[in-house]
Amino acid sequence: MYEIQTYLGADGLMHCTVCKEPVEAFYPKGSLLEMRKHHRQCACERKAYAEEAQYYKEKEHRELIARNKKICFEEKEMEGFTFQNVERDSGVIRIAEEYVTNWQKMKQNHMGYLFWGPVGTGKSYLAACIANALLEKEVTVKMTNFNTILNDLFAAEDKTEYIRLLNGYELLIIDDLGVERSSEYALENIFGVIDWRYRSGKPLIITTNLPLAQLKQETKIEKKRIYDRILERCIPVKIDGVSRREAMANDNMQTMKNILKI
Repeated sequence: MYEIQTYLGADGLMHCTVCKEPVEAFYPKGSLLEMRKHHRQCACERKAYAEEAQYYKEKEHRELIARNKKICFEEKEMEGFTFQNVERDSGVIRIAEEYVTNWQKMKQNHMGYLFWGPVGTGKSYLAACIANALLEKEVTVKMTNFNTILNDLFAAEDKTEYIRLLNGYELLIIDDLGVERSSEYALENIFGVIDWRYRSGKPLIITTNLPLAQLKQETKIEKKRIYDRILERCIPVKIDGVSRREAMANDNMQTMKNILKI
């Protein structure tokens, strides 16, 4: 608690030695406690209490974000994927940042993204950047993939409850669509997750190595009904260029050569 030094003023009240405001006041005239005193906050106390309240508010905010990040990501490394760490400026970065800036409108219009393109070009990184930026705004986000979802569903006692909980996040990000197995069981459950999300009206972001034309021209009904729902709600954004993984591998190789002087 904030402690102040006081002095007795000419008005018969104690005053703060710093801001000079009274730290006590008389009860109103005509009341049963007339001429008795009660405590009042001076400017110094009001400032100290405001700073303390702000400190605890920020502390609670940081703790909430830390908890939600652990829930959001299955790979801890992704907690550090942010727009601030992106080395190059590009149209797709701006598109991703605009999604965060206009989150409320995107949410109201049930809109997400479909990041598609070759392997290693940064689709997952970009999706994780969006997730981290929204987590900072205390938006609940879950980033996962269908291999994990299918394994969880197989082990779940109540599959409907599992999907309901998955659908509870304000934003759901499903990474690497198309790498999961394509059995009848898998496709049925994938459709169940996508359809539930579709009907809820909540935003969905998908990343995939599959060509956009393949998603649009799919003829197998089990896959087509999945892709149709995704394409209706997720704006396709092509992510191409130099493989991010290849660039990182080259950087690591150069670092090793510098260390070993070879």
